[in-house]
Amino acid sequence: MIFVSLQCKKRTETMSETSNQKALIEQLLSDRDAEFRRAVKAEQQLKELSDDVKRMQADYESGLAEKDKAIQERDRALESKESRIAQLEQKLLYLECKMWGAMSEKRRIPDDPNQLKLDFDLLEMTPEEEETVRKAVEEVTEYRKVTVKEHEKRIPVRQKLPDNLRRVEEHIYPDDYLGHEDEWILFEDAETSEHLELQPAELYVRVTIRHKGMRKETKEIVTAPVQNEPIARSYASASLLTGLMVGKYVDHLPFYRQVQMLKRLGFSIPPSTIEVWFHDVADLMRPTYYRSRELVLSTDYIQSDETTVPIIDNEKHRTVKGYLWLVRSMVNGLVFFAYNEGSRGAKMVLQLFKDFQGAIQTDGYAGYNILEKLEGITTLGCWVHTRRYFDRALSHDKARAEYALAQNGMLYDVESMADDQHMDTLQRMKLRKRLAYPIIRAFEKWCICEQGKVLPKSPIGKAISYFLNNSRRLVKYTMDGRYLPDTNLIENSVRPVAVGRKNYLFCGNHDAAEDAAVIYSLMGCCKAADVDFKQWMNYFLNHVHEYDSDYSKDLANLLPHSLKEQGTFKNLIKPQTEKKQNGWSYGTEFDDSFQIVKENDLGKLEFNFQIKK
Repeated sequence: MIFVSLQCKKRTETMSETSNQKALIEQLLSDRDAEFRRAVKAEQQLKELSDDVKRMQADYESGLAEKDKAIQERDRALESKESRIAQLEQKLLYLECKMWGAMSEKRRIPDDPNQLKLDFDLLEMTPEEEETVRKAVEEVTEYRKVTVKEHEKRIPVRQKLPDNLRRVEEHIYPDDYLGHEDEWILFEDAETSEHLELQPAELYVRVTIRHKGMRKETKEIVTAPVQNEPIARSYASASLLTGLMVGKYVDHLPFYRQVQMLKRLGFSIPPSTIEVWFHDVADLMRPTYYRSRELVLSTDYIQSDETTVPIIDNEKHRTVKGYLWLVRSMVNGLVFFAYNEGSRGAKMVLQLFKDFQGAIQTDGYAGYNILEKLEGITTLGCWVHTRRYFDRALSHDKARAEYALAQNGMLYDVESMADDQHMDTLQRMKLRKRLAYPIIRAFEKWCICEQGKVLPKSPIGKAISYFLNNSRRLVKYTMDGRYLPDTNLIENSVRPVAVGRKNYLFCGNHDAAEDAAVIYSLMGCCKAADVDFKQWMNYFLNHVHEYDSDYSKDLANLLPHSLKEQGTFKNLIKPQTEKKQNGWSYGTEFDDSFQIVKENDLGKLEFNFQIKK
């Protein structure tokens, strides 16, 4: 029993231990499952955190990329703005110089004299070329030293009234003299003073009475012939029409202002009537205009330029851009304007010069490049336009710009040498080939060498590119002593158009612009011939109908230079006083005839060439 009891107890203990082990195993399994679940959950959380980190990293990297892109865009914008600011500063400087600065385009000499020296090693020149250039530079430099004069300060003096003006004497006597002359003794040395008086313009009516009569012998009734008036069936006389044309094209007064002026004088003329007269006068001048055009293009040396003129477009209710092309003969001094509605291209150039044979001098406008392909035409450039480009680059690259201006100045020194020695065209040509040509070629090689060292779009880069693109034209003026180094003369002829444009702003239509071209052309001929446009206009309107039926008469006889040769007109009245500095005389403005004189820092003057009659 005891044994059985022990076995039972032992079995019970064994079962209890087994049950405990099972419970422990179950507990362990349960703990394992719980730990596994926690591990899986932790792994899942870790994965989620990793995804969040990756997402955050991606967002961070994306943000950095966007910021980098924004910074790059900002840097590009800043660079663009800085470039734009630099361009605007250059433009502002240019406009300030145009508006407020000296208009004489003074020649600038480098501060450092060593800048004038050429580095022949860099220019890759042969020893013969080096020697030729060195001699030319030395001769021009020596001439400059010899001809420099000390600046003389001009003391302003009161201008004497011209002797040609009518004098009206006004006698003033002491108090109580009149009526008591026998009580006084007057001295001969009376005190005299002069005052300039202005008599206002006056409108009056010229009444023409044509009488009738009968010869007693033949009993034939004869009426006085009808005088030819400028415009048929119009009360406008030649003097009135002349005054209106001079007012607009010389004094630059719009017609509406002249209407107001006439109204103050006692008579009001409708603006529409004046516009009709303007067109009629242009029609009278048109045949003579075409004749002058033929004479200009028949010569072998001309200059050409173009300018804009705003035109009213009634359909679009705005202004459109038209062009006035100016051509001037450098042989006879005649000029003509040609109007084109909107073209500034090669088509208009070919239309103007298709039958021309000779030399054409222009600025650097690309539309003239087509002329180089035509036979019988020599194209010339303008050194003044080249100088302007380098002048604008002074604030950007002073050393290079000053050097270029100095080389340009030496070319004009050569012209001064020829003028001082009164050289003819052949002698001037030989002097240019000996001095100017080597300087130009050395300057060309310098520009080629420096072009790769500067930014193409910088002011100095544009200046160098302009010269190199036009170097073939610029050097050709040395081929003939008649050729000028610049187009200053034709730019002076364009000036009345530019001044008028600022006053009457636009032309009413294309027909009005063509009429203006006709009048500007003949006014330019008057200026070139040194004839008063008012006198010529009045003469023209009084005599133009003499050519209506007589086709044997040449309309060229009505041109200002022909009438002057015939003794019809005298030279314009010159001012009594003249401004002098460094031995040179300054021309002043008179009746829209003016001379631009340019002073340099050395006391020499770079001047516009004047045609002498």
